[in-house]
Amino acid sequence: MANLSSGIIGLPNVGKSTLFNALTEGEAEVANFPFSTISPNKGIVYVRDRRLEEISRLINPQKIVPATIEFIDVAGLVKNAHQGEGLGNEFLSRIRGIEVLIEVVRSFKGKGVSHPEGSIDPIRDIEILELELFLSDLEMVEQRLTKSNKLIKSVEKEKIHLFEKVKQTLTKGKSPHSICSETEIKELSKEGFLTAKPLIYVVNIEGEEVINSSLKTLREFLKQRKTEWVEICAQLEMELTDFPLEERKEFLKELKIKEEGKNRLIKRVYQLLNLITFFTITGGKEVRAWAIEKGTMAREAAGKIHSDMEKGFIRAEVIPIARLLELHSIKEAKEKGEIKIEGKDYKVEDGDVLHFRFSN
Repeated sequence: MANLSSGIIGLPNVGKSTLFNALTEGEAEVANFPFSTISPNKGIVYVRDRRLEEISRLINPQKIVPATIEFIDVAGLVKNAHQGEGLGNEFLSRIRGIEVLIEVVRSFKGKGVSHPEGSIDPIRDIEILELELFLSDLEMVEQRLTKSNKLIKSVEKEKIHLFEKVKQTLTKGKSPHSICSETEIKELSKEGFLTAKPLIYVVNIEGEEVINSSLKTLREFLKQRKTEWVEICAQLEMELTDFPLEERKEFLKELKIKEEGKNRLIKRVYQLLNLITFFTITGGKEVRAWAIEKGTMAREAAGKIHSDMEKGFIRAEVIPIARLLELHSIKEAKEKGEIKIEGKDYKVEDGDVLHFRFSN
């Protein structure tokens, strides 16, 4: 099972690579000029989970491995990107296969950091990028309809009807979300329609705004749209990655910040990707968290660990992590008959501790 991915998008010089570095604790190039990120940066990000910490204290393993999600840092999009401006078509094509869009919106002034539009205006920037996604999808749906009508015998009529509905909606300047069902939105997202993908805004703020923000107008704008956003000082978050975890906590405490912004973002992206977590315990050596899509069956979950486990699946031994923590050990859970035996069609629940039996 491949990693589900989130794409970081936005205009040039808004802090996409800085945010990417904060998330991945990596070394993507950060530069004060457009398109410094020509090839997408990809990084795997650990998802912090209190339950993993609790069970690790109980087991005291040699190795602890959190669940992960993939983030992709895509080069900045500019006005007329859908027409190829600034290599726009190439950059747009790179995000059609991802599952969640994270749009970085610049609120910081950043002396010496130029803005492609010449001034700082987050709402204008949101509308520029929104228009580019709409026009790009409109162009794509027109191409799909032309191709589908030529191959009408081999293309489902329902899909053609859906494409026509999307074309009419986009032509009116409305999102597919305003007219399509949840099932249709999922289908459109899989087909690569950017306007159908879950979207979360990251408002990249000045360092001092972490404490005393004056973003009322932007907040009201986003509230009216009923959209999701997280306010983060990407520069501060990136600088914090140079410090040990305990020092980070002390620094944030001094700033009266309860949690790093990047962790809030990771958690929300995890939810938007429709992910849940199951856990495995390998003797006393390793405790690991695994991310899977909600609704995944036991055999498919085994395949997340190794393809051989999925092919030779026999059964899954299951106990909720909350119950295991109450009982303090796998041994006691077995003695009290708390571990259930489930087959291949068992739907894995969030927080399940699983042990798979399989044949080689």
